[in-house]
Amino acid sequence: MIRINQLKLSPIHSEDDMRKAIKHSLKLSDELEFEYKIVKRSIDARHKPEILYVYAVNVKIKNQSLENKTIKKVYNNNVMLTTENKYTFPCTQISDNQENTLRPIIIGFGPAGMFCALFLARCGLKPIVVERGQCVEKRLKAVNEFWNTNELNINSNVQFGEGGAGTFSDGKLNTMIKDPSGRIAKVLETFVEAGADSSILYNNKPHIGTDVLCDIVRNIRKEIISLGGEVRFNTCLEGIDAPNNEVKSIHVKDTSEQNLKTEKIDCDTVVMAIGHSARDTFAMIHEIGIEMVSKSFAVGLRIEHPQAFINYNTYGDATYKNLPVADYKVTYQAKTGRGVYSFCMCPGGYVVNASSEKEMLAINGMSYSRRDSKNANSALIVTVTPQDFDGIGPLAGIEFQRKLERAAYKEGKGSVPVQLVSDFIDNRISTKLGQVTPCIKGSYEFANIRNILPEYISQTIIEGLDNFGNLIKGYNMEDAVLSGIESRTSSPVRIIRNDLGESSIKGLFPCGEGAGYAGGITSAAIDGIKTAEKIAQKYIK
Repeated sequence: MIRINQLKLSPIHSEDDMRKAIKHSLKLSDELEFEYKIVKRSIDARHKPEILYVYAVNVKIKNQSLENKTIKKVYNNNVMLTTENKYTFPCTQISDNQENTLRPIIIGFGPAGMFCALFLARCGLKPIVVERGQCVEKRLKAVNEFWNTNELNINSNVQFGEGGAGTFSDGKLNTMIKDPSGRIAKVLETFVEAGADSSILYNNKPHIGTDVLCDIVRNIRKEIISLGGEVRFNTCLEGIDAPNNEVKSIHVKDTSEQNLKTEKIDCDTVVMAIGHSARDTFAMIHEIGIEMVSKSFAVGLRIEHPQAFINYNTYGDATYKNLPVADYKVTYQAKTGRGVYSFCMCPGGYVVNASSEKEMLAINGMSYSRRDSKNANSALIVTVTPQDFDGIGPLAGIEFQRKLERAAYKEGKGSVPVQLVSDFIDNRISTKLGQVTPCIKGSYEFANIRNILPEYISQTIIEGLDNFGNLIKGYNMEDAVLSGIESRTSSPVRIIRNDLGESSIKGLFPCGEGAGYAGGITSAAIDGIKTAEKIAQKYIK
């Protein structure tokens, strides 16, 4: 198979244009038959208004014996022989003598827990999933009710429920991790099998969108159940029995009933895929002695600009009708010694009230599949380390988050606090909007966000805004809208695990973003697959 990199075509190219470009790159005669597969597609907008799609494609010539000769003939560094790396799960099916083993328990049904459960189910281990929130159908209603009324369901919200926090995001699937095993491709293929558009297999920055992602996670749940797995919603982990540092059972509570009944489940394998906001669960496992440490993360604000402004910055006067809405990435090292950077940028998106605890307020960004909101939003965040936290110990970062979220709730009077950039810089409350009207899911209130943040973070963001205005002219426009607080960028803790994937308690497998081993949907899903591999190798001989 031949790989062609840097194959450039107009955004309005046809299938015939693609085949002609491949023939030209490989110097193929018209009669030579071939097939191709797009591996990656990105956009080159450096010479706007001329915009180009840049492809990497794999090409199979029907007469494969000609491929070596073709490579030598074209003598091009962007043309090379390649092989397709297909992921294979190490175990295919449980053996008959394993049917009576205790079923593995998955705590949490976000991307990590979902993919761990799916791959264990596919090899016959019939996992039991415990999820404190609701199924996605009911969760959607609970979240929309919260946005409309400010009445928070602490167990089913933007953070908790089927699909995890990623369900109410942009559904971004790009990741910075390197994984030669093929797991990244396997995650994307699994999403396509569950209903995602096949373009996520090759787009440089693939995304699904909250609306489509809801259908996808439901379809994955149905496959798990069809393979003998079980998914228990409205079920919260309350305790773990681990005599001699070995898991023997767990205790769970039904969060949907008034009597809050508790159930004991015998088990010897528990996957802790609890997500980055399961603060009560972090406290519980810390209390029973599971080894964990506080870690760095980032906090800051969200900024909204007109999407048309971001599009013009990227594409200029280009008139192609099928270009995707534009995104951006900015980063800056401030004089404070801290970095400030954009994070989870949502083109055509919404800022969402993503709170999960009473009288605390956190926000996130979200886009639907069409990305057709009038605003672009992105987090502007600053890294904080354990040295910045008031306390010590593994849970100090959580208390740092809570302090900021309480302040945000108070400053916004229970609603999302918003402020114009100019007023943030001048340290005064905003009183009216300019050309940017916030696109926010949930109520919002004019406030002085400087009252929420430590001053070193505010000053770092102010300096960053000034620099970003040089990178994207007008980025620091006076009436761009800021909102806060963006505090759930990643987990504030890491649960220590060994080479077998287990914590300091045998049989307990920390997994995914909440455990401190992932950041985003795809990397969390990959960590779920890795954990499933270790469990399968443990129980299937």
